[in-house]
Amino acid sequence: MRAVVFGASGGIGAALVKSLENHSEVVAFSRRGNGLDLTDEETIAKAVATLEGTFDLVIVATGALVINGHVPEKSLKSLSADTMAAQFALNAIGPALVLKHMVRHLPRDRVSRFAVLSARVGSIGDNALGGWYSYRAAKAALNQLIHTASIEVARTHPQSIVVALHPGTVDTALTAAHAGGHPTVTPAEAAANLMAVLDRLTPVDTGGFFDWKSETIPW
Repeated sequence: MRAVVFGASGGIGAALVKSLENHSEVVAFSRRGNGLDLTDEETIAKAVATLEGTFDLVIVATGALVINGHVPEKSLKSLSADTMAAQFALNAIGPALVLKHMVRHLPRDRVSRFAVLSARVGSIGDNALGGWYSYRAAKAALNQLIHTASIEVARTHPQSIVVALHPGTVDTALTAAHAGGHPTVTPAEAAANLMAVLDRLTPVDTGGFFDWKSETIPW
């Protein structure tokens, strides 16, 4: 199997690369290693331009909860247009642009998997607490982008699986100050869980939003 991981220097991304290297040919892209910046489409295009052939698995493991020191908002009075725009740029627009450039590297004659890391807090139906406006909205937008793209991609790649995945609460720098007492798993455990989910999915699941236990999350 050939795989590409975007965001390979993050906690989950690095763990995914390590797991995949045991049985796959893996290409890893990251800000630290390749200058990848999901808020800059030119760097995405340059990264993808280095690839040749098709890839069976593409994972976008990028994302941030705190951007430029701005923590998740607890109230409307904390909203900032700049903060919201930054969240959308990194957590929604960036992954969509990766799919835009990577779709030509997905095989048309066999199963392919394209997965982005979303978050349960991006679920509108599962939101009973409020708060975290920008992050929630950006992840909800990401889910819509992935669902919409899956419909188009399936027309030319009928065996494609394009999905959003919730990895659970993972013990990384992203969640360290915001886990809120929720049980956490290590990046290695999260990677193993995500790979198990991806292995179970079939083309009928494309466009879905799944958690680390393979359970469907409400939109």
